[in-house]
Amino acid sequence: MMQRIEKTFAGRKLVIETGRMAKQAAGSAVVQFGDTMVIAACTVSDKETSLGFFPLLVEYREKTYAAGKIPGGFIKREGRPHDHEILAARVIDRSIRPLFPEGFKNEVQVFIYVVSADQENDADVLALVAASFAINASRIPFMGPIAGVRVGRVQDKWVLNPTFQQLEYSDMDLVVAGSNDSIVMVEGGALQVSEDDVVDALQVAHGGIRELIAAQDELLAKMDDRPAKMAWKKAAYPDGLEARVKTLAEPRVADAINRKEKHTRIQAVERAKDEVVEQLKDEYPDNLGDVKAVLGDVEYAALRSQVLDTKLRVDGRKATEVRPITIDSPVLPRAHGSALFTRGQTQALVSVTLGTANDVQRLDTIDEPSESTKSFMLHYNFPPFSTGEVRPMRGTSRREIGHGNLAERALQAMLPPFEEFPYTIRVVSDVLESNGSSSMASICGGSLALFDAGVPMGAAVAGVAMGLISEGKRYAVLTDILGTEDHLGDMDFKVAGTAKGITSIQMDIKIEGLDLKIMKEALAQAREGRMHILGEMDKALSAPRGDLSPFAPRIVTMTINPEKIGDLIGPKGKTIRGIQDETGAEITVDDSGLVTIAAVGGESMERARQMVQAITAEPVVGEVYEGPVKSTTAFGAFVEIMPGTEGLLHISELRHGRTERTEDVVKKGDRVKVKLIERDERGRLRLSMKALQPKPEGTPEEAASDGNGAEPHGEREDRGERGDRGDRGERRGGRGHRSRKS
Repeated sequence: MMQRIEKTFAGRKLVIETGRMAKQAAGSAVVQFGDTMVIAACTVSDKETSLGFFPLLVEYREKTYAAGKIPGGFIKREGRPHDHEILAARVIDRSIRPLFPEGFKNEVQVFIYVVSADQENDADVLALVAASFAINASRIPFMGPIAGVRVGRVQDKWVLNPTFQQLEYSDMDLVVAGSNDSIVMVEGGALQVSEDDVVDALQVAHGGIRELIAAQDELLAKMDDRPAKMAWKKAAYPDGLEARVKTLAEPRVADAINRKEKHTRIQAVERAKDEVVEQLKDEYPDNLGDVKAVLGDVEYAALRSQVLDTKLRVDGRKATEVRPITIDSPVLPRAHGSALFTRGQTQALVSVTLGTANDVQRLDTIDEPSESTKSFMLHYNFPPFSTGEVRPMRGTSRREIGHGNLAERALQAMLPPFEEFPYTIRVVSDVLESNGSSSMASICGGSLALFDAGVPMGAAVAGVAMGLISEGKRYAVLTDILGTEDHLGDMDFKVAGTAKGITSIQMDIKIEGLDLKIMKEALAQAREGRMHILGEMDKALSAPRGDLSPFAPRIVTMTINPEKIGDLIGPKGKTIRGIQDETGAEITVDDSGLVTIAAVGGESMERARQMVQAITAEPVVGEVYEGPVKSTTAFGAFVEIMPGTEGLLHISELRHGRTERTEDVVKKGDRVKVKLIERDERGRLRLSMKALQPKPEGTPEEAASDGNGAEPHGEREDRGERGDRGDRGERRGGRGHRSRKS
C-alpha cells in the first residue's frame, strides 16, 4: 500500500513516498524536493557471508533523462559512473555503514536513481534520506533513521539545502549526516572559515537533520504492512575460547604493537598471532577462524587501552604530536612544478602541469542546463607498492576519486581566478609510501608544487588527519594518525586549510555518532597540527616562485571588438590557423572578444600577439602606421594601414609644397609611413605623410585647397574630370573613403 507524507523543508516542498515503486525490493522510497526526485531501493541476502567485513554496496546513478538530456558520445546510454556519482555514493556509504549492527555480515545493496533534476537542488542529500527510509522500512537491521542536509552561508545567513545558485555566493558547502543525537559524517569545503564557524554550521545542520528524521518517523508509523526485522545473531565463540586466547595473546600483542616502524610492527603482531594459533590448533581444531577473530579483538583492545591509559601511541608519540616532515622542491626537471612531501612513513610525489584554455575538462551533468567546464583538476593515485602490498590494479578506485576530490577542494579555494591566471591546472599526486593520511600529504605537496610552478595562490594550504579513541566517557583525540590508529580507532577526521581558516573537511566515524563537544576539541587540535605543518612548509618554500617554468606555456589575454572575431577566425578558420601554424602559439577566442594566446617561449607568443593585434586593432587618430600603397589616383593614394583596413592619403598630404601627380611621390606597392589625422562619422580614414615630415623653413602655411589647387578630399569628383578617367576616379574615390575589410 502506498504511503506518502508532504512537508515544507527549507522553504520548499519535500515529499517522501513508499509502496508505489520498486515493490519487490526489501525496502524502497521516493523522495522529492522541488522538482528533483530520487528513488532508493535496498535488498539483503538471506545468508551470512564468510567475509571478514560487512559487505555493503551503495550505487548512486544519475539518469540523463532526469534533466531532459541524451547522453553524449557514440554510445547513447549511461555508462560508468562519473566522479559526482561516485562521490555521492561514498557519502551515503560512509553515513549508513556505522549504523548496521556489529557482527551483521549479510550482504546489503542500496541503489539510488536520480530520475528528475530541476537544476536547482542537488540530489545527493535527498538520496541519503531516501536510502535511510528504504532501509528502515525493510527487514534489514539498522540503527536509524538518519538524514543528511547541505548547509551554506550566504551574506552571514545560514541556508539549509541551498540551491546551486545560492552556493555560488556561499563561503561554505558542507554535507552533514546524522541521527537525532549525533553527527555521523561530514564532507565539504569552505573559503577559509574558522573552526567556530564549522561548529555553528554543524549545529544548524543538525537542526535540519532532526526535522527530516521526524518526517521519516511519521511516515514509518503509518506503514501497517512494515515487515519485521530479519532474525540474525552474532556468531558466538565456544565456551572458554575467548578467555583462553586472550590469556595467551594479550601480553604478546601488547608488546608487538609498540614497534615504531610500520612493517616491523605488522610482522611482530602477525608473528604473535601465529604463535597463539599454533599453540591452540590442537585444542580448537574446528574453531581456528574464531581464534583469529578473537586475536583481532585483542589487537583492537591493546592499542586503545594503551592510548587511554598511558597517553602514548604505538610509535611513541604524544596525542598532539606530528611526525617528522621533510620536503624537496623541485624534484622533477621537466614538470612545471613539483614537490616531494614526506611525513613519517607517508610520502607523496606531487606534480603540476599548466595548460591552456583548450585543456579544460568538459563536464556533461544533469545539474547544468548545458555543458560546463573545469579548469582545475587534482588526480590522486594510490598504487599497491605504497603499502608494500601485492594486489591487482583495476582502474581508478572509488577511494582514489574521493581522496582526490578532498585534496582538490582544499587547494581550489586558494587559486587565483581564471581571468587573472588563465591557465588550466592539473595536479597529480602519486602516493609512494602510506602509513597515515596520504590525502593530507597530497594537499601539502600540492600546495608546495603549485608554489614551485609559480601559481599565485592566496596562501599555502596544509592538511592533517585526526583520530579518536573512546571507551565510555574516556576518550583521546589523536593528531596525524597512523594507518593502525585509523583501522582500530573510532574516527578519521581530516581538516585542511590555511593559517587563516579551513578550506576542506571530511569526517568518517565507526561508532553510532559523535558529540559536537568532541568535534570542537578535534577541530582546535587540528588547527595546532596544521599550523605546525604550515611552518615546516614555509621553511622549504615560503611563497610562489616569481616566474613560471621555462617549459610552461606563456599566456597573454587581450580583448578585441566582438565585431572583429570573424576577421580573426577567417573563412572556415583559415586566418587563426595560419597564425598558429606560423608562430606555434595556441589561440582561443570567446564570444565576448577575449583572446587567449599561449606559447612555450615569449618570442612566438609576442609574434602571435602582434599578428592578432594587426588583424583586430581599431585605427586610432594620431597614431603612426606603416603599410603598402594599394592603388593611386589623381587625387591621392589608398594605403593599407592594417590588414583589410585602408585610408585615403590625399595628394595634398603627400608632402609640403605642391605635388602635380600622386606618382611623383608614391607608387603602387610602395611601403610608406603615415599618420591617421581624421576619422569621420562614417568611419572613413584620412592619412598624412606630410604630418611626419619637418616643415621647411620659410614655407607659408598651406590651406587644404592651396598648393595643389585641389579641394579637400571627397570634393574633387564634383569638378567633372574628363572622359573615362573621370568616371573611374569618381568610383575609386567613393570606395576609398570607406575603411575596408578584407
